[in-house]
Amino acid sequence: MDAETRIQEIKDLVREFRDARDWQKYNDPKSVAEALSIEAGELLECFLWKEKPDIAERFKNDPVFREHVAEELADVLIYAIHMANETGIDMAAAVRDKIAKNEAKYPVAAWKGIPTKNIGAN
Repeated sequence: MDAETRIQEIKDLVREFRDARDWQKYNDPKSVAEALSIEAGELLECFLWKEKPDIAERFKNDPVFREHVAEELADVLIYAIHMANETGIDMAAAVRDKIAKNEAKYPVAAWKGIPTKNIGAN
């Protein structure tokens, strides 16, 4: 469960899986970034040609669809973790730092309820 699992436990699990198969030689940052992009595309494919109400209904009532999305999401997360492992990036610190930057860039008072950037503005 998310609430009971530390990020380091997942990083170790991913590393152990990879190392047991002697795949570390294939996990350079460029290759991992490519795989991450491909897996993100496969996640997006789950939603291709579906309308928002249909997606909501399928999450609620279609366990096969929900499982497929969960598997693709897991693949994305696994490759993101591979990237963190290969580069020595502390994922928790990176997320905290990025959220802090986003909070400064998109203050609540100016951005609450606004889902898109103003094109051409900084």
